[in-house]
Amino acid sequence: MTIDTSAAPSELRHPGSPAARFGSLDWNWLGVVPFLAFAFLFLIGPVLYLVAGAFQNAEGQFTFANIVALGSPNIVASFSLTIRLSLLSAFMGALAGLLLGQAVILGGLPVWVRGAFTTFSGVASNFAGVPLAFAFIATLGRLGLVTVLLKDLFGINLYASGFNLFSFLGVSLVYLYFQLPLMFLIIAPALDGLRAEWREAAEILGATRRQYWRMVGLPVLLPTILGCFLLLFANAFGTLATVYALMGSGFDVVPIVLFQQIRGNVLYNPNLGYALALGMVVIMGVSNTAYLILRNRAERWQK
Repeated sequence: MTIDTSAAPSELRHPGSPAARFGSLDWNWLGVVPFLAFAFLFLIGPVLYLVAGAFQNAEGQFTFANIVALGSPNIVASFSLTIRLSLLSAFMGALAGLLLGQAVILGGLPVWVRGAFTTFSGVASNFAGVPLAFAFIATLGRLGLVTVLLKDLFGINLYASGFNLFSFLGVSLVYLYFQLPLMFLIIAPALDGLRAEWREAAEILGATRRQYWRMVGLPVLLPTILGCFLLLFANAFGTLATVYALMGSGFDVVPIVLFQQIRGNVLYNPNLGYALALGMVVIMGVSNTAYLILRNRAERWQK
C-alpha cells in the first residue's frame, strides 16, 4: 500500500491556508517602511498642517483672511524679491555649470580633472548657511581678504567701484557658490549622453562646431537645461540661513518674512506664516513638477 503525499503540498498552497497567506506577503515592502514613515512625518504631515493652519485664525476658526493677506503690498514685494533673486541665481548657476560641464566632460581634459570637480561639487552643493555667509564676508566683505589684497596690490577698490556684497547682486553671487556645482552634477550625465556618432555625422555632412551645437547638441540638451534651471530656482527659493546670516532680517525674502511671522516678537502671526509657507509650497511644487516633466522628456532623447 502506497501513501499519496501529493496532496500535502497542494494543501499548503491552498489560498485559504495560513501558510499560503504567510508566504504570499511581499517582504520587499518592509524595506520602504522607514522611508514612507519619514516622508509622512516630515513631508506629507507638515504640508497638511500648513494647509489647515493657513485657513484658520488665532482662535482656530476657519477663515480666508490669511490667503487674502498674501495679496498685501509688502508680501507681494517679498515674493517678487524672492522670485527675482531665485531666477537670477538659477540663470547664473545654469549658465556657468553648463559651460563648466562642457569644458570638463567634453573638452578633452584629463580624467582626474572630472573626478576632482565632481568631488568638489558634491561638497560645495551642500555648503550653505552661516558658514557660507561668513566665508564670503571674510573673502569679499569690506575688510575681506580679496578686497584688501586688490586694494593694496593693484589699487582696485571694489566697493568704491560699485560692488557691494550686501546687496541683491551680492546675495546672488553667494548663491552661485552652491548653484553652480549642483548644476554641474545634474548636467554631467546629460553631457555624457551626447553620442559621438551625432558629432561625427554632423562633421561628415560639413557642419561646423557651432552648427553642431546649434542644431544638434543644444536641442537635445534643452529639456535637461530647462529642468536644471527650474531645480536651481526651487533650491534658491527656499534658502533661509545663508541670506539671513548675510543680510539680516531687513532683506525681505519670503523665508525671512515667514520666519518673522512664526518666531518673531513684533510681526507674530503664525497663521499668516502658514499661508506664506503654503504659497512657497505651491511655487516650488509647480517648478519641481515641471522639472520632472522635462527630465522625463530628456531621458527619452537619451534613449
